[in-house]
Amino acid sequence: MKNTSATFKRGTSLERSKWYMGMLLTNLAEAPDTSGAFSLFEATLVPGTEPPPHVHSREDELFYVLEGEFDVYVEKEVFKGKTGECIFLPRFKPHTFIVRSPRLRLLILFAPAGVEEAFRGMSSPAQNLKPPIEALTYSAEDLEQTAQRFSASGVRMLTPEEVALQLPLYPPSVPANVSK
Repeated sequence: MKNTSATFKRGTSLERSKWYMGMLLTNLAEAPDTSGAFSLFEATLVPGTEPPPHVHSREDELFYVLEGEFDVYVEKEVFKGKTGECIFLPRFKPHTFIVRSPRLRLLILFAPAGVEEAFRGMSSPAQNLKPPIEALTYSAEDLEQTAQRFSASGVRMLTPEEVALQLPLYPPSVPANVSK
């Protein structure tokens, strides 16, 4: 396969940033940039903007913590991630996370690329380089539409029953959000 990717240099910028579910997402590299090999986001989150428990069938995911702390729930494990650490999540591993600091900045790598299209469907252009003050979050939205959008990208939201079985350490006080 011929490499059609172009060489480029990018950083966090307003023109490449979107607001999505209370997060600030900056697309640093997308499928067209990497011939589909990977996509890379810088994400800024605050408590309450975490994704519901889910599983990827098409891509692996890697978090590198630029600032802050979070707990990542993966099957029967909890990884406490903090500044300067990375956490790798292979596809087919159910997971989610909880932000444990006032602000969390991550680099998120998806390999191969493609899932970024699901984020694009419900995002809006960022007005500044901070998470939106008032925003719809996963916990405030009817997640059926989100589940359908991500399903088209190979990501499946877990039911409460699946969360109880597959993520037994995930706090029961945190809603699983999606039911079937």
